[in-house]
Amino acid sequence: MDILTAQQRSELMSRIRAKDTRPELLVRSVVHRLGFRFRLHVRNLPGRPDIVLPKYGTVVFVHGCFWHQHRGCNLAYVPKTRVRFWRTKFASNVERDQRDVAALRRLGWRVITVWECETDNVELLEKRLRRGIASGSGG
Repeated sequence: MDILTAQQRSELMSRIRAKDTRPELLVRSVVHRLGFRFRLHVRNLPGRPDIVLPKYGTVVFVHGCFWHQHRGCNLAYVPKTRVRFWRTKFASNVERDQRDVAALRRLGWRVITVWECETDNVELLEKRLRRGIASGSGG
């Protein structure tokens, strides 16, 4: 049983942001500090990637482990109430993510997915982003 009322739950859920989340802001900061310049949430690309680096042919998605169900991550749990609803919701999120990545790759983009839990170790994140972006086309 949920410990919050329906109104409290609704208010709590309404505060969840799709962009400018703490993990996304951290990843942007790291990418910028590494000297890469980028665009944000490009509307004409599948999935509206969080970060787009046209010069390097690379896009970066910053996914919340809960919402995008990061396999093997403690943050990717299924709530105990309305289990069927949540499983359906998560399955559609994962399916949409896979479609978006496939579409971007068909268009020639390199896709990097950074998971929320990976933002805990900024040093490793920096190395991964530097290697992933720099290996893209361009300078």
